[in-house]
Amino acid sequence: MRGTIFRYGLYGALVALLLAIAQVIIFPKCNYQVQEVIGYLTILLSMIFVFPGIRHYRNYINNGALSFGQGLKIGTFIVLIPSVFFGLFDILYAKVINPSWATDYYNHYAEEIRKNTAPEKVQPALENLQSQMEMFSNPVMQFIIMFGTVFVIGFIVTIISSLALMRKQKLSAAY
Repeated sequence: MRGTIFRYGLYGALVALLLAIAQVIIFPKCNYQVQEVIGYLTILLSMIFVFPGIRHYRNYINNGALSFGQGLKIGTFIVLIPSVFFGLFDILYAKVINPSWATDYYNHYAEEIRKNTAPEKVQPALENLQSQMEMFSNPVMQFIIMFGTVFVIGFIVTIISSLALMRKQKLSAAY
């Protein structure tokens, strides 16, 4: 079971790494909305390995049988690996690869607030944005938020995969 979890979890983390590097190289200055879409697609693509991981466990380790609980357990452990990776990569990106990212992000959204918000609501919106930026500047919070985001998406994929792959143990005929 451990081998299956590590293999498919590492596949997911590797896909996340390759897609994150591709995003940094190919789309270094695209707008934040596009980056967000690419980020969620990266998360979803890294979770593709949950299904084959659970299926591998069912077919080759558990004699073709899988309960919902077993699938949920295997899938959740698989999801933990890319979730931790994403959390650590987020800190690395914001602190080392692109240390001006938080300031650039804040300035962009502050300008959006100024352009698209009624004058009497600008100041409270900017204060809210400022408090969010202070919270996100903490590396522990960055890790928790990114880990949680990836984990929730992966857990949904795990539930769907577990339901799709459930199979009862075949009873052997006794004569």
